[in-house]
Amino acid sequence: MSAGPTLLDVTTMRSRLDRLRRAADAAGVTAVIVSPGSDLRYLVGVGGSSFERLTALVVPTDASATPVFVSPALEYAGLGHVPLGDLGVEVRTWVDGEDPYARALGGAPAGLVAVSDMTPALHLLRLRDAGATEQALAGPILRELRMRKDPAELEQLRLAGEAIDRVHARVGEWLRPGRTEAEVGADIAAAIVEEGHAAADFVIVGSGPNGASPHHELSGRVIEAGDVVVVDIGGPLPSGYNSDSTRTYAVGSPREADVESVYAALRRAQQAAVDAVRPGVTCQDVDRAARAVLASAGLAEHFIHRTGHGIGLDVHEEPYIVEGNDLPLEAGMTFSIEPGVYLSGRWGARIEDIVAVTDDGVARLNNRPHELVVL
Repeated sequence: MSAGPTLLDVTTMRSRLDRLRRAADAAGVTAVIVSPGSDLRYLVGVGGSSFERLTALVVPTDASATPVFVSPALEYAGLGHVPLGDLGVEVRTWVDGEDPYARALGGAPAGLVAVSDMTPALHLLRLRDAGATEQALAGPILRELRMRKDPAELEQLRLAGEAIDRVHARVGEWLRPGRTEAEVGADIAAAIVEEGHAAADFVIVGSGPNGASPHHELSGRVIEAGDVVVVDIGGPLPSGYNSDSTRTYAVGSPREADVESVYAALRRAQQAAVDAVRPGVTCQDVDRAARAVLASAGLAEHFIHRTGHGIGLDVHEEPYIVEGNDLPLEAGMTFSIEPGVYLSGRWGARIEDIVAVTDDGVARLNNRPHELVVL
């Protein structure tokens, strides 16, 4: 558990807690229980993950009721500077041998309780046994807060995009024949940190036939002249906000005869999806824009995933740019646009930018060239 670098001040935290209460009330729940993870970091700036000891923020819907932060005493020792008291949050610490679940629910109203989506079953079931017998997922409530980024969040995502663009600009330093994907990936991971990230969260280097596997990551395959290589990379800034960008490279002249025509169609598809983004357009409309271009090129069956995913404190979060999602876009929403073509056993390609919905259109947060980069 930690309270690392954060964009939050007391005013922002209070506003987010108030918005959470209103959204929970509209959803018909009596309280929201938030365990460690990105939701807790979003609300009060406390990062980290859940462990076997319960840490949780309990926010009753009733504005007259006091929110409670339950923490093991040994963990709370490192969180004393989080301004919970200024927020009117009661802190209840506990030590090994005590029952933290009863402590979390003590004074909480009966009825339907929403629990953050990534709460481990270990804690979820014990909360139920302690009296939270009616449970629902808090994700639909919390997404209403987190989907629309405020100016400070947008600035962090812009900085994350610039940082990962700088890494892509350097890929030619490492990607060459005779090196393995794993060797190239290690160099890229180091550069992600050098360029301002707190860590390299993921590094995909899919060369030749491995590029046809969208989540291939790394292997001992030796990169060969003529390979087309998919490089998908990202990670969090110290603030917790993430980058995610994919470019496709060729190591010398591509040996596959259809690379030029297929890649040209992919570029058109990615541009069509970006051009479709504006307030009021639905998520599935953006997905359809990319898919229609690839279908017209006879490549529909080779585009095997959604067009995009939201991004912020999580690499994958709402909104999802996929068929069936009729959510209208609003200013402040941020997500990837990343169509791909995957020719099994041969090669693959993907182009990915993070974009932000503006008041009247769209802004790209990644700005590296989109053409196939021939090294």
